[in-house]
Amino acid sequence: MLFNSIDFLIFFPVVFVLYWFLNERLGLQNILVLIASYIFYAWWDWRFLSLIVISSIIDFVAGLKIYNSQENQKNRKFWLIVSLTANLGFLSIFKYYNFFAESFTQAVQIFGWKPNNLTLDIILPVGISFYTFQTLSYTIDIYRRDFKPTKNIISFFTYIAFFPQLVAGPIERASNLLPQIEKKRFFNKEWFKEGFLQILVGLFRKIVIADTLGVYVDTIYQDPGLYNSSTVLLATVFYAFQIYFDFAGYSDIAIGTAKLLGFKFNQNFNLPYFSKSLTEFWRKWHMSLSFWLRDYLYISLGGNRKGIKITYRNLMLTMLLGGLWHGSSWNFMIWGGIHGIILGIEKYITSQSKFNFRKNISFLGYPITFFIVILAWIFFRAQTFSTAISALEKIFRFEMAPPFIGDINIVVNSIFVLSIGLIFDLYLFKTKVSLEILGSQVSTFRLTFLTSIVLVLITLFYSTSNNFIYFQF
Repeated sequence: MLFNSIDFLIFFPVVFVLYWFLNERLGLQNILVLIASYIFYAWWDWRFLSLIVISSIIDFVAGLKIYNSQENQKNRKFWLIVSLTANLGFLSIFKYYNFFAESFTQAVQIFGWKPNNLTLDIILPVGISFYTFQTLSYTIDIYRRDFKPTKNIISFFTYIAFFPQLVAGPIERASNLLPQIEKKRFFNKEWFKEGFLQILVGLFRKIVIADTLGVYVDTIYQDPGLYNSSTVLLATVFYAFQIYFDFAGYSDIAIGTAKLLGFKFNQNFNLPYFSKSLTEFWRKWHMSLSFWLRDYLYISLGGNRKGIKITYRNLMLTMLLGGLWHGSSWNFMIWGGIHGIILGIEKYITSQSKFNFRKNISFLGYPITFFIVILAWIFFRAQTFSTAISALEKIFRFEMAPPFIGDINIVVNSIFVLSIGLIFDLYLFKTKVSLEILGSQVSTFRLTFLTSIVLVLITLFYSTSNNFIYFQF
C-alpha cells in the first residue's frame, strides 16, 4: 500500500479513528497497530508477510537469550550469530543471490567454463533492507548491553512491523520506538497539527515535485547517449532533486503519520544539499541509515581506533557495503565507492593543518559538494554501467547546445515545482526552522489555507503509477 494512493487515503483514517477510540487501552491499541501494519504490508504481497513474522520470532527469542546469558559469553555470541545469520540470510537470498550468481557466471566464462543458468526467479520483498537493519539493531544493542529486551511479544512485533516506517524507513532504533510502544499514549492537538503539516509537505514533495521531475528524468535516462550534454546534465540535476524530494517526502509522511498516532520518530533528512562537504552531506541525508552504518558497521570494523590506514579501509568498506545495501548492482557499489573515496580525501584534508582554508572561501564547499553528489547519482540512476558511462561522457564532452525540451509543459512544470521546493527549503535553512517547529508555529487558519492550496496542486499533478524510489531497495 502506497502513502500516495487512494487505498491509504481510506485505510489510515479508519485506523486513526479506531486507534483513538481505544484511547488508554494500550494493549488493544498495540494489537490494532500490529494488525493494521500486517494488512498494510500484505496489500503488496501477503506471501512475504511470513518473512517479517519469522524474523520477528527469531529476534524476539534471540534478544531474551542474549540478555539472560549475561555471564555466558559463548551463549550470548551464539544467539547473536543466530540473529545475524537468519536476517542477513533472508536478505542475501532475496536481494543478492542473483547478483552474485550472475557475477560468478561472468567471471568463470573468462576461463572458458559456461555453467548452466544459476539465477532464480525471485521477487524482492518490499522493505526487506529496512526492517532487516531495524531488527538487527535490536539484538546487537542487547549484545552490547546498551538495551534491555522487551518481554512483550506484541510490543516487539509492533516495533518491527510498525506500518508508517515499515517499507522505507526511517530505520528506528528499539531504544527510541519500543519504549513509546510500551507506554500509554494520549491524543495531542499540537502533535496532530505538526503531524498533519508534515504529511502535507511530504505529499507535496513526492507527488508534485518528485513525480513531475521524474517524467523528464525517465525520458532522458532511457538512453542518455541520444541527447546532448546540457540535456543529460539537466536530467541529472533533476534526478538529484527527484530522489531527494521523493525520499524526504516519504520520510515526512512516515514521521507525520506516526505523530498522529502519538509516536515521535527521529529526523531522517536535514536539507542535505545545503552541505559544505560530503561528510556533512551524510550527516543530513538518510540520517537513520548513515548513523546505522556508522554505529553497527564502521565502529564494528574498528572505526578510527586502529590507525589512519585502517580508518580509510573501514570508511571505504562502509560506503561500499552501504552502496550494496541500496541495490544488487555494481553501479551501486561504484556509487558507494565514489563517496568512500571523497570522504577519505576530506578526512585527510581536515587532518592536515597545511590545508587550513580561509573561512571567506568556505562557501565554495556548497557547489563542489553538490557537483560531486550529482555525478555520483548518475551511477545510482542508470540501469546499467554502460548507461552511466554514456551519461558521464556526454557531460564531460560538453557541447554548446541548449537542452532537449520535448513537451514544453514537462520542463516548465518541472522548473516551477522545483522552484517552490527550493524556496521552501531555503527558508527552512535560513531560519533554521525544522518542519516540526514550523508545525507548532503555524496557526490553524494558515494550516487550513495551506492545505487547500496543496490539495489543489496534488489533484492537478497526481498519478497512480508512481512508486516511491526507495521501495526498490
